[in-house]
Amino acid sequence: MAIYEKPVKLLFHDMVKDLSVQKGDILERDKIISWFKQKYPLVKQGTITAHLVKLSINATSRIHYNVDQNGKDDLFYQIDSKKYRLYDPTSDPNPIYTRSQEEEIIKTEIENSTEENEFAYERDLQNFLAKNLSLIETGLTLYIEEGITGLEFPVGSRFIDILAKDKNNNYVVVELKVSRGYDRVVGQILRYMAWIRKNHAEQNQKVRGIIIAREITEDLLFACSETQNVDLYEYNLSVSLKKIEKTI
Repeated sequence: MAIYEKPVKLLFHDMVKDLSVQKGDILERDKIISWFKQKYPLVKQGTITAHLVKLSINATSRIHYNVDQNGKDDLFYQIDSKKYRLYDPTSDPNPIYTRSQEEEIIKTEIENSTEENEFAYERDLQNFLAKNLSLIETGLTLYIEEGITGLEFPVGSRFIDILAKDKNNNYVVVELKVSRGYDRVVGQILRYMAWIRKNHAEQNQKVRGIIIAREITEDLLFACSETQNVDLYEYNLSVSLKKIEKTI
């Protein structure tokens, strides 16, 4: 449900008009956040940054945000993590709408990477868990608000693998590692948790974290022993086969 009379994505169009943004003008993310803070202070910073992803035609993560494929959500071209300009259909690439487009871009970016297989597995694990969060914890659900989901939820210039809510309506930051979970992931998830607590959660909402890896290392276990707000899980994958009898 929209906080104001208009949903956030339409408020972005109002912002473009109010700031007299013209073709080719560079729009800083901080200026966008400042405009919302002044005009619509109830809109959370996390909601703003997530909509910037949804409304940017070249943002690969927008596929998770229920983008209108008729062009109604094609507002910006993302120059980098902090700068945007208006989308120009005459010169900009085709907007990303589907997973196949996203995967093609990602494949190009990691073509020579030795981590290509692990990257693909992490995507598969992420999509599976997002649809089956109850396997982690009863009552855990994917965050959804105004067409924005918790899949690859933006926190500044980075992304949370999965942002969820528990049965008590508190936020849960889920970080995935398809291989071994090392202690350095603790700093990563604590940073994400702090960002959500400061920029997105209400005062009465708690924020905790979950790290899921194929193997939890002793270093990670030791590091997490100093915090009660991060839980650790190991996952196992199994495949079963069923023979299909041929009939004529």
